[in-house]
Amino acid sequence: MNPKNLIIITLIATIFSLVAIPAHAAEQASAASSAKLSGTHDITKPDNRAKILRLYLEKYNSPLAGSAETFVKAADDNDLDWRFVAAISGVESTFAHHLPYESYNAWGWGIYGDNMIKFSSYDEAIVTISKALRTNYINKWGAQDVHQIGRFYASSPTWSTKVVFFMNQMEKFQNERASETLSISL
Repeated sequence: MNPKNLIIITLIATIFSLVAIPAHAAEQASAASSAKLSGTHDITKPDNRAKILRLYLEKYNSPLAGSAETFVKAADDNDLDWRFVAAISGVESTFAHHLPYESYNAWGWGIYGDNMIKFSSYDEAIVTISKALRTNYINKWGAQDVHQIGRFYASSPTWSTKVVFFMNQMEKFQNERASETLSISL
């Protein structure tokens, strides 16, 4: 290779790495607010989370839409962000469109090699997985955000970024529909 071309390629690669690192750091910093795990619902405001989640999942024609209330209740029971477990299903199965036959396992939970955990319903899976995320990943192993859970949960280094993407999309969806989903009290 021509030494001049080698210098140009090296220079371009160096510039790219300098630009890519801050961009990646900025992406993770902006995702940090949605990477938290604890639920933060303000009980003084009307609770439209289940309705928002149902509408969001319906947008994807997800069979999980009918379990929106279960997602929210299981999140509250386990002090999780209400979007977290639903977002995992977005990454692992495109919101329950691609999962093992008759498994109701839209989360890739316990699926590795020939091993596969099956559930009797999506609701059972949501409750079981929410509790296990709290008990094992947060309480036992000390994970404090989605990125730390991702180290245990998935082999893909981009798993947590994808989960946070769906959580952010749900938050954006919620903000866009705030006025149309609020309850009216007289």
